[in-house]
Order: sequence, then structure tokens, then C-alpha cells
Amino acid sequence: MTDGRSVAADAESVDDLLEGVRDDGLAGYNYAYLDEHTKREVRRGVLKAIALPGHQVPFASREMPLARGWGTGGIQTSLSLLGPEDTFKVIDQGSDESVNAANIRRLATRTADVETTTDATEASVIQTRHRIPEEVLDDDQILVLQVPITDPLRRVDGSDDANRRRHAHGNYSKMWVALYENVVEYGEIKLSSRYPVLVDNRYLMDPSPIPRWDVSKLDDADNLFLFAAGREARMYAVPPHTDVEPLAFDDRQFQVERFSEQACEYCSSEDTFLTEVETDDGNRRYACNDTAFCEKRQTDSELSKAHHREGTDHAWGPPTDPNVPYETDGDREEHRTADASRGEEE
Repeated sequence: MTDGRSVAADAESVDDLLEGVRDDGLAGYNYAYLDEHTKREVRRGVLKAIALPGHQVPFASREMPLARGWGTGGIQTSLSLLGPEDTFKVIDQGSDESVNAANIRRLATRTADVETTTDATEASVIQTRHRIPEEVLDDDQILVLQVPITDPLRRVDGSDDANRRRHAHGNYSKMWVALYENVVEYGEIKLSSRYPVLVDNRYLMDPSPIPRWDVSKLDDADNLFLFAAGREARMYAVPPHTDVEPLAFDDRQFQVERFSEQACEYCSSEDTFLTEVETDDGNRRYACNDTAFCEKRQTDSELSKAHHREGTDHAWGPPTDPNVPYETDGDREEHRTADASRGEEE
């Protein structure tokens, strides 16, 4: 019998550890695990979602060999779209090597016999949780995002019936009031993820728990975005070249995360979303959250996010020039003082 500890010591990745796991239980399942009726039903939902950008479309979510909340909606959508010629990539909070990402990738490989990759530019279908890749996606790529909560209005009202009526009438005043109260309390809109966006000037949408850094990538993108929630059995989409606008006020503009005077510890990038890591000695380091792109930047520090595309005019993500103005703590204090002065005058 092989010593499990020696196997773990020799493994270079999670995929290596899973390589020896028996998968006889998958024998006899349909191509891509799901039955054909289910895949057709999911594809019909995808077409409806594309026809109504940002609108939540119900679908019959099936039981999957992973717990609800771990990407069941995303994997059902991905498996329904995958074909023998596709290349599949799975991202879990920026990493390809998490256990959840490796398990989903392995399920697709065993049941759909598709090629898998960690390179975002080579994948035709990408399933992700909480991140959008740093590299610009093309018009022949599909990004499937796992969604825990589908309705952004649930932040302000727990009644799904009332929220569906608001979506039908385009009445989002309660969300605007919630954002205003946020500004009154903190001086700015303090939502770190799930920032509400207006799609095609019609439906309010929850972009999933991606950071604000990624929200601007949804606007006028070349690729198709699909959002799927297995627990809530709902999906929605942002088709290519669709207007996606984060909610904001004239005097409180939408802001992304800033990492002032910080760079990735490994590739020295200053124009990527960074993760703060606290070391055992109490120091703090920063590293690219997108590990696959970080590895490329370690080889070529000047590598562009659109290196695989012709031309240079590709808007993708927030402005990363440190000279681009944004509100500092002092600016917010000036806003509070000005607001208080206006209140006294009234």
C-alpha cells in the first residue's frame, strides 16, 4: 500500500493529489454528467438570460456531486455548455489550485473529456468564484460566475415578492436610499463586494461577490458573462458590449480598491488586484490575487493584460495610473464638512 504521506510530499499541485483517487463511480453517467434534458433546459435559460440582460431567469437546478453553495449553479451551466472541442478553466478566488477548483476541473475532465488549462487566454469556458481574470477576454470566451445571492435588493428588503415587483417596475429607490444612508454614515459608499450595477439601463443586478476592482470589466466587454446560483435556481447574463453602470451619486463617484505604493511581492505588478497576506512575523505582504497571471508576469514584468490581442486600445478594469484622482480620507472629511454646512444653511 502506498504511503499517503509520501504521495502528498511528492505532489506538486492539488491535481496531482487527486490523480490517484478512484473514480469508478462516474462510469455510466451521461456526457458532461448531466442528462440531455437538463442540459437543454439550462441552455434555454441561458438564451432567455441573454435576451434580457440582467434579468433573473429561473431554471430547474439539479443535485450535483458537491454541496450547494460550492458552485452547483456554475458547474451546471458550465457542463451544459461544454463540448469535446472546448478548453475549461476554473478559478476559485483568483487561484486555480484550491481544492474546490481542482475538484470541479476534475469532474469536467472525467465526464466531458475536455482539455483543462490555467491560462485564461486559452480557455473557451471559464468558471470562476469571486474574481474576473486580469487578462482581457475575447469574444469567443464565456465566463461563468458562481453566485450565492442573486437579488441585489435583498440587501434592503428580504421579501422576494416585493423585490420582483420592484424589478418589474424598475423601481430601485430603496437601493438609492440605502446607498445615501451609507454615504451619510461613512462619507462614501462602503460596499467592498456585490456592488449593485444597472445593466443596459434597465435591470439592477448583483455582479456576485467580485471586488469593486472587477466591476468595470463588465461594461462593454467582448465576452459573454453568465451568472448562476444553484441554491436559488436562477441565472442571469451580461451579453457582449452591454452597458453596465455601477450605482453612484454625482458627488460620490464609484471607486475601486487602491493599493497605494504597494506592488506584488512576486512579480512587482502595480496594476492588478492585490491580496494582503500577514506573515508569521507580523509583517504584511501583497501578492497578485490572479495567480496564473502573476506567474506570467514573473517571466515578463512588462506583460500587458491584452498581450494576446492585436492593438493596445482595450479597456479592461479600472484605471491603474496612481495619478488618477480619487477620494482620500481628507477629501471625505471635506465632504462631511460641506454637507454639514449646507444642512445648517437650510
